[in-house]
Amino acid sequence: MAKASDVKNGNILRFNGDLVTVEEFLHRTPGNLRAFYQARMRNVKTGKLVEYRFRTEEEVEICRVETNDYQYLYEDGDSFVVMDNNTFEQFNIPKFLFGDAVRFMKEGMNVIVAFESDEPIMAQAPFTVDLLVTYSEPAVKGDTSTNALKSATVETGVEIKVPMFVNEGDKIKVDTRTGAYIERVK
Repeated sequence: MAKASDVKNGNILRFNGDLVTVEEFLHRTPGNLRAFYQARMRNVKTGKLVEYRFRTEEEVEICRVETNDYQYLYEDGDSFVVMDNNTFEQFNIPKFLFGDAVRFMKEGMNVIVAFESDEPIMAQAPFTVDLLVTYSEPAVKGDTSTNALKSATVETGVEIKVPMFVNEGDKIKVDTRTGAYIERVK
């Protein structure tokens, strides 16, 4: 156990039985009252924001979190199977930890996963991914005078908006956070 004065922004704490990430941790000394720490924390699993005041000598549990690079192998029901690049050990990671990036997961891509005592708590896909366009409507001649967009389906089955010059068989770079087209890859 550590004291509240040892906590820093970015630490992961066990607070009321849940894991929380410290987003903001401020020391306050109001007038003639005792000093305290004002904390704004986000629940790791639910994303819910929690605010709490810690006394300066209050004990808190700072969790040890290990973050590492893994390779995504395949989908297994409600989880993804990933492999440690160093030890070749495989782990099942729940899909919901990846958020919206799940739509763009491609076998063989590298992902980042954080574990707290053998339990996966956070997962992050790369911010951009190169995908093959499997279907797109042909562009209509004369429809390129403005920033016109058309729908295209990529190899993961997701439909995104792309510029008119993108054709079936092209590789494009997609932002996994927003699902937006970035550029055509050569």
